[in-house]
Amino acid sequence: MKMLRVLAVAALASSATFAMADEQVITEEGIASFSTFKPASVRAEVGTTGYGGALSWSVNPYTAITAGYNGGDISWSDDIKVNGSTYDLDMDNKAAYLNAEIRPFANWFYVAAGVGYLDNDYDLNRSVRSGAEFQVNNEKFTAADGVEINGKLKYKEFAPYLGLGFSPAITNRWGVFGEVGAYYTGNPEVTLTPYGSADKYVNGQAIDYTTEYQDAVREEAKKIANDDKYKWLPVAKVGVSFRF
Repeated sequence: MKMLRVLAVAALASSATFAMADEQVITEEGIASFSTFKPASVRAEVGTTGYGGALSWSVNPYTAITAGYNGGDISWSDDIKVNGSTYDLDMDNKAAYLNAEIRPFANWFYVAAGVGYLDNDYDLNRSVRSGAEFQVNNEKFTAADGVEINGKLKYKEFAPYLGLGFSPAITNRWGVFGEVGAYYTGNPEVTLTPYGSADKYVNGQAIDYTTEYQDAVREEAKKIANDDKYKWLPVAKVGVSFRF
């Protein structure tokens, strides 16, 4: 009799397990039917901060912790414009991040908040052919010979991050995602170095204004560094994820 009771309890437990296996559960990537909740996922991503990947762990259907890295020379803009000057921009991104992803409705929508370490170097370059008129710091000059202005814009710091994302499921393991947000970086470090000489024409006569041109370049570097729009580093990325 005792053995029958043991077998009955085992049978009930087994039935409950199979019933749970067929349940629909809410996962980080939406609603899916699979035997057990899969809390871990890996994803590949590409966007304005470069390309890379991340690992994510779902604490529960409402919260996940994600750690990732993006890098490379993918540019979100081809140039920087300030005071009538245009500089070609070449990016080299290195960003490691740790985010909490909050899903208020336990579905595909989430809010990401966290911190990143940015080690980004952006090359700034500008060329003016000999005899051409150009502007620096709202002051006009004429290139006496070929003029070059080269420099760097750098972010090297920890920066808080806030973003919004979506991650719908394709299957019970594969999904896609997209995210937009921004890092608050504060003012970047900016250097500009002038090369070549510059003139100004007064009554049709060329006067050497190389010193003034060099001073204008230095002032322009300060204005770029203190421009409020460069205190924020925009983020937009897409990718695919695999849950296991």
